[in-house]
Amino acid sequence: MTDALELDALWEDFHHVVNMTSAELASWLRVRDSREEVEPLPDEAGSPTGQHVLAILQKRRMDLTEDDLRVMRRVVDTITTQADLENEPESEDTRRRHRLMTIGHDPLKPQP
Repeated sequence: MTDALELDALWEDFHHVVNMTSAELASWLRVRDSREEVEPLPDEAGSPTGQHVLAILQKRRMDLTEDDLRVMRRVVDTITTQADLENEPESEDTRRRHRLMTIGHDPLKPQP
């Protein structure tokens, strides 16, 4: 179980590195999964992790489950190791940008 201080820190870290809104992420997941022959249902677009990040963005802190916390830790770790949060944006690496966007981080989006 996660204590209150650890939960607060994880919540802040997650919302710092996940810089896309739930609407932006949902739209990106639909675009990313669309193909000429078939387009997935909006609630089924994207990877399981991308869908889980989207669900977390729509929750209140008090409603998080242990599974949510596990995904949040993994997403924070992934984004902090794969994204250069200090020196963004880099528009040259489209593949890297798209991969990060599937879990809610757009390297080209200005940091607040």
